[in-house]
Amino acid sequence: MAVTAANINVQQQAKSAKKAQKELSLLTTEEKNVALQKLADVLEKDYQTILEANKEDLETGRQKGCDEAFMDRLTLTKERIEDFAQGLRDVSRLEDPTGVIHSDWTLENGLKVQKVAVPLGVIGMIYEARPNVTVDATGLALKSGNAIILKGGSSAISSNKVIVDVIHRGLEQTKIPKEAVQFINSTDREATQQLFTMKQHIDVLIPRGGGKLIQAVVNNATVPVLETGVGNCHLYIHKDADVNKALDILINAKTDRPAVCNALETAIIDKDWLASNKDDLIDALKEHNIQIHGDETAQKFIPGTIAATESDWANEYLSTDLAIKTVTSLSEAVDHIELYGTKHSEAIVTENKETAALFMKLVDAAALYHNASTRFTDGGALGFGAEIGISTQKLHARGPMGLPSLTTVKYMMHGDGQIR
Repeated sequence: MAVTAANINVQQQAKSAKKAQKELSLLTTEEKNVALQKLADVLEKDYQTILEANKEDLETGRQKGCDEAFMDRLTLTKERIEDFAQGLRDVSRLEDPTGVIHSDWTLENGLKVQKVAVPLGVIGMIYEARPNVTVDATGLALKSGNAIILKGGSSAISSNKVIVDVIHRGLEQTKIPKEAVQFINSTDREATQQLFTMKQHIDVLIPRGGGKLIQAVVNNATVPVLETGVGNCHLYIHKDADVNKALDILINAKTDRPAVCNALETAIIDKDWLASNKDDLIDALKEHNIQIHGDETAQKFIPGTIAATESDWANEYLSTDLAIKTVTSLSEAVDHIELYGTKHSEAIVTENKETAALFMKLVDAAALYHNASTRFTDGGALGFGAEIGISTQKLHARGPMGLPSLTTVKYMMHGDGQIR
């Protein structure tokens, strides 16, 4: 039987996390690295226990009729657990972001000033059917000296509960107090609501999931929010695009893993390019079973195209469906992205460097690509070890949020009796 908010003290968990964070902040980089490596070991060792719990969540998902994209995010395998573990080891090898002196100077009166990176404190992580977030967020939080409170969705509660149990067993063999990782074992929305207002114990909330979850946190929380965003990502194939590059990038961005936020959802294609290369494009789309929702021009050139509606331009399909918008200029492409984009990841394929530079200046997004797939908007792919989410806002952190994004600063002054 699921535990409810009625018999769980979220506030006490938050207090415990805050206390543990103080202890965690005193540990050396080596002590934190050793702890992360231990967690990687125990996750690999106990993978079977985690998979058994995941079977329960998958069966519940099937009974509820969850779609393919949802089930993909929910599914764990031995290989995926090994990837989680490797991610922790990768994070352990990264530079510790805390204690870094961003700048220092001395005033005329001799007072020495330092701007130093420090942990955010206690992070509240609210997420949906993504058990990998439980591990990734924990690893990044601990390495950056933060305690974390995990509130996963009800669809993955069995998997998450066992993963955190394994993490706690691992932490008991390290210098990090296990209270630095808290898991809210509840399917009751009241537990999430409690996190929204605990400013005295929680320093920041990070929502990760669909648009409804993110907006619920942003609109209702009094705790500061590091906003992550959904990914209605576009690929603009300019008239000067190389055919092979364009097709390879389109297919990779759409089909490599369709259910993730950095997957391609809309291709914006120059009409002249489409007229000249329609046969190659059609062959590629057929080979990968991509269903097109397109405007009138796309319907004319690509057999089987479904007439696109207004909702198609804004839709995050998370499947092998793809919207195609045809344009005659860079300005048309930029206007379409401005209207429907989510400021996540946008790409252009062109051999014209001036056009590419202009595209990157005009388009407002966290990640921009010239002749490359949007699938690289990922902490691991960009060398961060892992990520806690993709920020689409402009304050504090933007884009894939790795270790540096989980720090803030202190100004530390050293004097010799100076007064003002």
